[in-house]
Amino acid sequence: MTLDEKLAQLVGFWVDQGDEVVAPMAGEMATATTYADATVHGLGHLTRVYGTRPVDPVERAAWLWGEQRRLKTETRLGIPALVHEECLTGLAAWKAATFPTPLAWGAAFDPDLVEEMGRAIGESMQELGIHQGLAPVLDVVRDPRWGRVDECIGEDPYLVGTVGSAYVRGLQSTGVHATLKHFVGYSASQAGRNHAPVHAGPREIADVFLPPFEMAIRDGGARSVMNSYAEIDGEPVGATPRYLEGILREQWGFDGVVVSDYFSVAFLHSMHAVAADLGAAAELALRAGIDVELPTGDAFLAPLAEGVRSGRIDEALVDRAVIRVLTQKEQLGLLDETFADPPTSVDLDTPELRDIARRLAEESVVLLANDGTLPVTGPRRVAVIGPNAAASEPLMGCYSFVNHVLAHHPGTPLGIEIPTVLDALRLEFAGAEIVAAAGCDVEGTDRTGFAEAERIAREADIAIVVVGDRAGLFGRGTVGEGNDRESLDLPGQQRELVEMLVATGTPVVAVLLTGRPYAIDWAFSGDRRPAAVLQAFFPGEAGGEAIAAVLSGRVNPSGHLPVSLPRSAGAQPFSYLHPILGGDSEITSAASSPTLPFGHGLGYTTFERRDLSVDDQVRAGASFSAAVTVRNTGAVTGTELVQLYARDLFASVTRPVAQLIGYRRVELAPGEEVRVVFEVPTTRLAFSDASMRRIVEPGDVELWVGPSCSEKETTARLDIVGDVHEVTPADARLVIARVDRVSVSV
Repeated sequence: MTLDEKLAQLVGFWVDQGDEVVAPMAGEMATATTYADATVHGLGHLTRVYGTRPVDPVERAAWLWGEQRRLKTETRLGIPALVHEECLTGLAAWKAATFPTPLAWGAAFDPDLVEEMGRAIGESMQELGIHQGLAPVLDVVRDPRWGRVDECIGEDPYLVGTVGSAYVRGLQSTGVHATLKHFVGYSASQAGRNHAPVHAGPREIADVFLPPFEMAIRDGGARSVMNSYAEIDGEPVGATPRYLEGILREQWGFDGVVVSDYFSVAFLHSMHAVAADLGAAAELALRAGIDVELPTGDAFLAPLAEGVRSGRIDEALVDRAVIRVLTQKEQLGLLDETFADPPTSVDLDTPELRDIARRLAEESVVLLANDGTLPVTGPRRVAVIGPNAAASEPLMGCYSFVNHVLAHHPGTPLGIEIPTVLDALRLEFAGAEIVAAAGCDVEGTDRTGFAEAERIAREADIAIVVVGDRAGLFGRGTVGEGNDRESLDLPGQQRELVEMLVATGTPVVAVLLTGRPYAIDWAFSGDRRPAAVLQAFFPGEAGGEAIAAVLSGRVNPSGHLPVSLPRSAGAQPFSYLHPILGGDSEITSAASSPTLPFGHGLGYTTFERRDLSVDDQVRAGASFSAAVTVRNTGAVTGTELVQLYARDLFASVTRPVAQLIGYRRVELAPGEEVRVVFEVPTTRLAFSDASMRRIVEPGDVELWVGPSCSEKETTARLDIVGDVHEVTPADARLVIARVDRVSVSV
């Protein structure tokens, strides 16, 4: 291969890129090279050919097949391009199904269903000739002020790792490669600001941020990784071999491809200022372990070519990356593909896809509070109020095609059916009179709609007020990439709207459609609290139907908080995984405990958890059994999330006061009782010691099962004995994450 042919394999080209802001600083950084010029020597990636504009999938597939044939026949080497797309909430393309956002995956605590969703997404992508998906996001939530919280699964590394690995397995079972992002530490940005510096120490990186990625690589078999934009203690990840080469490849044995987050190679020059020019940025990125520059070749084409030809940059760095890229293309079958028959008809939103979207949405709705008003039965007149009641957009996250792309194309039809909450309630309560009013906008100070909202609420049997977020990009919305917040109050006048409606005396149910948890302690105490509060984290195209089904009782809510419900913006960053001095204490007047804890979630029945038993002793490095009896003590069938927590009572470094080490959803009929057995490797309790060795330490461990991380309904003690066990890369027990290792017996 000539140098030009090698470099062509290391870059993408964004065919449809225009003025739309769908990536940070895209307008400033994109190369002006024409498509014809960019493909003379071949091409590594085609960037978002379906996902940048609303293009008809069949027409675009015909174009893509033709371009792939041209690359095979009209370039010297005949190597097709790898096609990548965003797929965080489903394939981000026009007319494609939109699933719940990842924070909803976490709320469902159902890896099996997430794997089913991943498989369905992969099948749609494979049908359209797409080879790589830029998902899942495995960043662990640390600060809800950060705009990208809705893209994350939760605040617990084990939950993120199990659910994220399931998505990877599902997607890759169809032959589409998953891309883990953003490696690593991105979500720990200073003050929750996007791209801000990260001040996490090496132990927090090792014990909190890295485990989900290791699970997804070792247990999920992920084939691609994307670097984080962040700098950690002054070192940009994209320029630091310690992360992408040392940890990822040398320690974990990852042999796939590392792609750059969009424009992150050029950012080493323009934003981090660790490279004097784009050629220097290219060298730093290659040395650090980035193989492919996305979305275009700003640094890896002309600047890198000049550096190699001048002798300043070792061509061996280029060769290393090219070998990895060509290996990936061979694994994907691209080198032998003929591209003979493009699809002539495509349905990207089949009944099967909608069924998966509906089931995941139903499982993800979290009932936060209920005074008995829910479920709503036999209402005569229902007032449906709020800025998010009659709109489809607030059902979807930032990386949905509707909010990510169609927002730039007003007037273009959505391409799929997305019933609003109002639409769904009209069907759910077909015998009732449904009256509606917005009351206010999501943002702004306009209260002129309050009077109409108050009037219809007073005249109704029940008022359902739907409030929350609108996802968007870089200032266009209240949450999403670049939409970070100083406050965790509900945006605009929405709190005032809810409290005004409560004052009417009509029972009020508050439904939150959000991409982050908000500080809503006022909703759970005092005389202005709603009768019930539902939390839905952008539940997707079937989210309106799922919410209506929960409100009516046709679906018994079973979602649980994958993040703590914050007390205030000033209490951030907060994690339930805090040591003793990270929580409330008598030595500070500033409270940090959340309004509601990680794992909280109510339903329309009640459960008893009792008789937790564990092995008396276990050797460090071995596994132990923990069993608990769970009984449905209510009058209706419901699904209990059995949550097993642990606390290392005394250790050589400070440890969290609670840590999730197992979970399982169990459906039980009234009066039904089961014994749930967890098989837990002690390596799930591993941590980095004072010398940064990852170890399992002998000592006493408290375990409990309860309705959340903070409620110890039934407890037990475990004695870990023997010598300190040092976890090695060969120790597979570190990453055994599959929840199917839990057994349930009557």
